Amino acid sequence: MSEYSSTDGTEGPASAPVTRGGWLEERQLEGLRTDEAFSAFYRSTIRLLVGFLINHGAAVPLAADIAQDTMTKAYRRWTELHEPRAWVHTVAARALARTVASVEEDLVEHVPEPTSLLARPDALAEWETRYDALPLLRSLPPRQRQILAWTLAGYTPSDIADQLRISPQTVRGNLAKARRAAAAYLAQREEER
Repeated sequence: MSEYSSTDGTEGPASAPVTRGGWLEERQLEGLRTDEAFSAFYRSTIRLLVGFLINHGAAVPLAADIAQDTMTKAYRRWTELHEPRAWVHTVAARALARTVASVEEDLVEHVPEPTSLLARPDALAEWETRYDALPLLRSLPPRQRQILAWTLAGYTPSDIADQLRISPQTVRGNLAKARRAAAAYLAQREEER
């Protein structure tokens, strides 16, 4: 039997799929599997990514916008990403840094529109008061805030060093300073009560 003979007596490559639609159907199934994998990743990561950006110092509407843009980029490159969680955190942090560096002062306050991530933009102040750590994070120097945000997102000092391209010792030093500042902040709040 040659490689072009099939078991039913017809001629054609022996490796051709026997499913209806052949390779096209296989590609469609692969696309569905990719979409399902990304969808699961999106659902499990989007809110955490927004929180990560808020911990970095972003306002809630800006954090939601950057997180959504980052997820759109991740979807386009989904099959190329080996560590998608780290990739979206890195891309989002860089986008926030670019945004902060390019912001010009607005004379009129921007009123955010409702989105699925931020259903009631008018309730931002109420939301922020529920998260006591935000004033502490905002009081930290940028590098300490950045490293603490990565730590709160579940990354180890070695992971943070790899993502930020700095030494693990620098990460640990800034993390120690941020923790001391947090302890002092909490002690001061206790004295005020």
